[in-house]
Amino acid sequence: MEASSTSLKKLKFGKLKVVRRRLLQRYEHQPFISCLAGFYSCRWKRYQRRRTEPGKCCCKTRECVFFPLLVGAFCFSLVFLYMWGEAKNDYNNFDWYNYGNLGFWFLWSLVLLIVAALLFTYITLLLILAMCLLAEGQQLYLHWSHKIGTFLVLGFSVTALFILSVLWGDQWKTVRLSFQITAPYLHIGAITVMVLLSWPVALHAIRADKKVVQGIIVGPYLAILLFLFLIPLGMYSPCIREVGTLGPKPTLIGHRGAPMLAPENTEMSFQKTIEHGGDGLETDVTISYDGVPFLMHDSTLRRTTNIKEVYPNDTAQNAALFSWDTLQELNAGTWFLKDKPFSCMGSLSRADQNQAMNQSVYKLSNFLRLADSQNKLVIFDLYRPPENHPYRNSWINRTLEVILNESGIRPHLVLWLENDMRSVVQSVAPGFQQTMGSKAPVEDLLMDNIVKLNLPYTEMSSEDIRKYAEANITTNLYVVSEPWLFSLAWCSGAHSVTTNAVQTLRNLSQPLFLMTPQQYNVIWILTDLTSVLLISLIFALHWWRERSFSCCVHDGGQMLESGTYNKFRTELSDIPSVVA
Repeated sequence: MEASSTSLKKLKFGKLKVVRRRLLQRYEHQPFISCLAGFYSCRWKRYQRRRTEPGKCCCKTRECVFFPLLVGAFCFSLVFLYMWGEAKNDYNNFDWYNYGNLGFWFLWSLVLLIVAALLFTYITLLLILAMCLLAEGQQLYLHWSHKIGTFLVLGFSVTALFILSVLWGDQWKTVRLSFQITAPYLHIGAITVMVLLSWPVALHAIRADKKVVQGIIVGPYLAILLFLFLIPLGMYSPCIREVGTLGPKPTLIGHRGAPMLAPENTEMSFQKTIEHGGDGLETDVTISYDGVPFLMHDSTLRRTTNIKEVYPNDTAQNAALFSWDTLQELNAGTWFLKDKPFSCMGSLSRADQNQAMNQSVYKLSNFLRLADSQNKLVIFDLYRPPENHPYRNSWINRTLEVILNESGIRPHLVLWLENDMRSVVQSVAPGFQQTMGSKAPVEDLLMDNIVKLNLPYTEMSSEDIRKYAEANITTNLYVVSEPWLFSLAWCSGAHSVTTNAVQTLRNLSQPLFLMTPQQYNVIWILTDLTSVLLISLIFALHWWRERSFSCCVHDGGQMLESGTYNKFRTELSDIPSVVA
């Protein structure tokens, strides 16, 4: 009897040590949970919090309704941040659009990016806190201030996406193009998130007391996971290709010169393009009231000259209605140092600053002479003068006259883009490289003697580029300034690109994200296998902990749950009863 009593006491004492260890784990863990609940719910004290009972919902009905809004705000803010981040190539166009409506220059694109990043960071931290609380078995309660913040993030993201879709719908084409580059890496990121989510999912699924509840928790999770495992089967990227199949690097045409290094459409800007190894020069041509073709992109002189200071009453007048003598009085460089049109502009040297401040409106004939002396291709948009302009109906003839008679440029360096009177231009200047600004059937292009297509990058298609190349029609894409977009154009087979960043793209020796199909398959398979292993281990760990901790039973047969995973029904005051 004494031996049996001693054994029983030892058994109870062993259980006591197990209970003590579990309780210590629980109470030593409280500061971490207090921080989580404090930041998420503003409930810093333990008595304010509630643990999730085994088999019960993780939060009250009201919180169950609001939690999907939190997830929705995260998703919409992620979509907007990704969209706007990939739109960096076109930030200058966005700022130019706002300048036309507001009347002053500001980097609104950068402000919008910062706001999107801050809102996404805020909502992501809230979601991480919620996931950590769920992983700790705590009931969710989002503080009212965070609920207001969630609504603000959701409203801002949805509104911004809607406005951009209406005013700038082509940006979604950029997003689709970006997937051809980022999809393999987004896939890895999504799998990583699913592995992290497996912890709270496994916890609440194993603790559920009904099979239906377990199915509701695990079913959608496994469906999403299976979808992510199989999505690479439908993934396409021209940068995933066999070794030796990559075409030559596209040549670089400076868009209005080098507008990140010098005032656009000025002599300095084109000289900077040449200095950095550009292969061609792109510009915009307007004809003055007295018939002198000059370089100007905007319809007015307000943005890129000091017209407001010299002729304040004529700031809204069309640039083509000024005489050449008047245009020569204007400064075309000081605005560049004042407004800084690109957010990623580097600092200029003192010599470059002085040179930029002394730039003037550039004449077409001088531009062509510069290109000819450096053996550079030229391509330009030719703007028809407004009504009542003396050269309204002879604008093309006047431009041809300057090209052929005044500039002396060799005809094969001219990529003629204007479609009006193309047959006349071909007869007068058969040496021009006829260029079309839109896609068309190959037969029609050959009939018009087209040798090059000049397309917006959103129309990029490796299949179309290859089809046109087979007919000896090359493709130029504009405006391509971001390295990832240039890499995609390179992998797609583009012959040339028009860019704002000759100085950056010139340094790329190969496309970014270039890999062979074998390398990608290895990454894909390893990612999936590793994630399956980790998720299986997490589910197994939760199952083992929940089952093994149920062995601690005291006199009444009541179960002691894990201090880390379930709510203790045993408090410190109950410990003596274990050994009684």
